[in-house]
This record gives sequence, C-alpha cells and structure tokens, in this order.
Amino acid sequence: MASHAVQFATAITRFPAPSAVNGLRAEDQGVPDYQLMMRHHVDYRAALRDAGAVVIELPMLDDYPDAQFVEDTALCLPGLAIMMRPGAESRRGEVAPMRQALSLIFDDIEDITTGFIEAGDILVTEREVLVGRSARTDQDGVDALQAILNRHGYSMRVVDTPPDVLHFKTDCGLIDDTTIIATRRLARSGCFDGYDVKLIPDGEEPAANMIRYNDTILMADGFPRTEAMLKAEGYTVTAIGNSECAKIDGGMSCLSLRF
Repeated sequence: MASHAVQFATAITRFPAPSAVNGLRAEDQGVPDYQLMMRHHVDYRAALRDAGAVVIELPMLDDYPDAQFVEDTALCLPGLAIMMRPGAESRRGEVAPMRQALSLIFDDIEDITTGFIEAGDILVTEREVLVGRSARTDQDGVDALQAILNRHGYSMRVVDTPPDVLHFKTDCGLIDDTTIIATRRLARSGCFDGYDVKLIPDGEEPAANMIRYNDTILMADGFPRTEAMLKAEGYTVTAIGNSECAKIDGGMSCLSLRF
C-alpha cells in the first residue's frame, strides 16, 4: 500500500493571472508568454485528473504574480494543513486566500507566525518531513514548523539547500515511497542517506522538480533522457509543457497542493 506521500485524492491549483509575467525570478530568462502558460496550466490540471485527482481550481489573484505557485503557501498532511509564511514578502498576501480555501476541507489548520518558510523547501516522505533551509526558509520558520509537527507526531529532519538553488525541491522529487530523484549537487550533500537515490542526467537538472501522484509521475517536458530513464525502470510518466513557468522559477510541484 502506497503512503500518504504519494497517494492522493485531491489537488488544488490556481489559474495564473496576467500579472504572472512579472513573477519573481532568480535570473532573467525572458518574458513569459501568458497564453502559452495558460495552455500548459490546462494540460497540468488534465494530467492531475488523469492521475486520479479531484482538482479544485481557485481563481486568479492578479495582485500576486506568483500566486499560481500554490504549493509554497501551505503544507498539507493527512488531517492537517499548516499555513506557511513565505520568505518573499511580496508573496505573503497569498496565504490568507489559501487558508480560506483550505478551511472548507481541513478541520485542523495551524499557522507559521515567526520567521519564514515556503513549502517548496519541504519534501514529505513516508517516514519523515525533510525541510531544506534556503533563502526562502530560515531557522525561525523551521523551528516553528518543528513545534507544530512535534505536536502532531510527525518526524522532521532539517537539511541545507545548496546556496545556488532556490528551493530544496528545485533539485529533488519523491518518485516512490523509498526513492528520491535528485541532482548530483544535492545528492552529494548526503541529505538522502537511507533512501534509494536516482540521479538526474547531467544537463537536465531542471527535470528534478517532479511529483508522484498515485501511479503517475508528472514531470516537465523537454528532458528526454530523464523521461526515458524513468520509463525504462517501469514508472508511468506524463510530461507537461512548463517553459513559461520555468522562466519565473516554477516547476511541477509548485503548481498544486496535493492531499
């Protein structure tokens, strides 16, 4: 039986607003094509449904250019939602609307109120919650999350995200209960001791941000060696266009909350 880390029933997404072309980015890769971004988002939601998700589609928030990256606003665990406090101040207004949406689903919601932390830095596995300190997740935020998880009986372990990596999950993804796919630069840190680790082929590092939803791996298209490697090992893979969200530092995990 697969665990809560890969077995889901519901996914929450949010339509990108036209302002998404002004989203935060670590480096300038050009202006996103908004219409193409929307088409990719439609494909992403369809892939989630094909994987068994009931998809809840939230309306766009034009005041928040990064609001389609819903994952950063909350950590969803069985029976528990924890609202994050984004490290990017321009994103903190995204949390209240997401809390309102989650209040219709979760009876137990807790809030991070000190420091800052984004769920893009959190990888939930069958046995623990891995949290990567980064430019968007500081020690105070980590400590606040630790206190909440302790109360609810979850084991948590803190690791360090490489300094040139935006989020911990930029460079890794859980592809089954015991297997993590990761870039070499993250895997060499030793943070995945005790797991089976598959390395992303050199030159395809952005493919690492993928998600396992029930029996399907959702990954960005354009990374043929990674896709072929996973299929050769028996995984079911759906590749989805992500070129425009990638220009504003977004990937497969960023675009949904899964529970």
